[in-house]
Amino acid sequence: MTSILSSVTRIATKRRVAVMLVGIGALAALAPTVSARLQAAPTNSAEPTISGSPAQGQTLTAAPGTWTGDPTFAYQWLRCPPSGGASDGADCATIGVTTASYVVAAGDVGFRLRVKVTATNADGQTAAVSNATVAVTTQAGPPNTAPPTITGTTVVGEALTANPGTWTGAGITFAYLWSRCDATGAACVDITTATQSTYTLVTADGGKTLRVKVTGTNTTGSNAVTSAQSAVVTTAPAPPSTGCPTGTGPIKVDTISPPARLLIDKQQIVPSPVTRSTQTIRIRFHVSACTGRSVEGALVYATPTPYQQFSATEQPTGADGWALLTMRRLRFFPASNQQQLLVVFARARKPGEDLLGGISTRRLVSFPVRLGG
Repeated sequence: MTSILSSVTRIATKRRVAVMLVGIGALAALAPTVSARLQAAPTNSAEPTISGSPAQGQTLTAAPGTWTGDPTFAYQWLRCPPSGGASDGADCATIGVTTASYVVAAGDVGFRLRVKVTATNADGQTAAVSNATVAVTTQAGPPNTAPPTITGTTVVGEALTANPGTWTGAGITFAYLWSRCDATGAACVDITTATQSTYTLVTADGGKTLRVKVTGTNTTGSNAVTSAQSAVVTTAPAPPSTGCPTGTGPIKVDTISPPARLLIDKQQIVPSPVTRSTQTIRIRFHVSACTGRSVEGALVYATPTPYQQFSATEQPTGADGWALLTMRRLRFFPASNQQQLLVVFARARKPGEDLLGGISTRRLVSFPVRLGG
């Protein structure tokens, strides 16, 4: 009996151990998944910032900072003690403004302001708080009640226009300064040469956003307010190449490339008509490209067909686009006693290119023949 009880006890113990191991293994398998999901929540690598003058009646603008996780942002403005309060805003009062811009109120004078940005994506949310502004002062310069805005198409080569926003007061003049920011509107760098109300986007702006700072000045002083960031600047696709050089007038053949093609568009022969006694013919061919522009340096080859009526030859075109080919009579002219036309195969090409490729062209032309008396 004692032996039986001992065996049962050992079996039960082994089963409990097996169940525990299975449970531990399941938890271990779940742990990476849980950890991965927690790591996918937004993380902040550069804290939010506040731009603008912290004075009564002025507009402050928040930039969300730099985040991972492709989040959306929510804003909460905070009124903090004169010391600036805790870095996380724990001892600051919520003002109740949840937009990216905030017009400083009379109740803010003497306090310092922060903005809390909450970043949210499908895996969670994270909050970050800006540094505190300096202590809010009474009004300096003309008050701004609506921040500047930017209009225009955010494509390289296009022009953006700054609207100064809404201001109160008399005799206000405006100065502008554009800045280039990252895709989220943070890490802005002033474009020191861009000081007009319009700005033409350049290659360096691709993938970036733009802001504009407008400084309003009157007899009460100056006040600077910065716009929200523009949309991300994109690069326009390059127009399809024509293969033609710019400008007008004659062009050299080596400046032409596909898809442009040469064109034999005129021909002349001396003598005309060709007679039974003709020993030499001189044929002129004109070559053009790119909507009728004469081409210099194209090689023009020509031979009558059927062959062996007059010799084949190849000559370059001059600055006027004309090539002169001189051909001597061979033994098979005329091709028949009823011949009325001399058919000539002509080809124009760019030196060094494949005879059947590149910008080359070819055509058949004919000239009158009179064999009778």
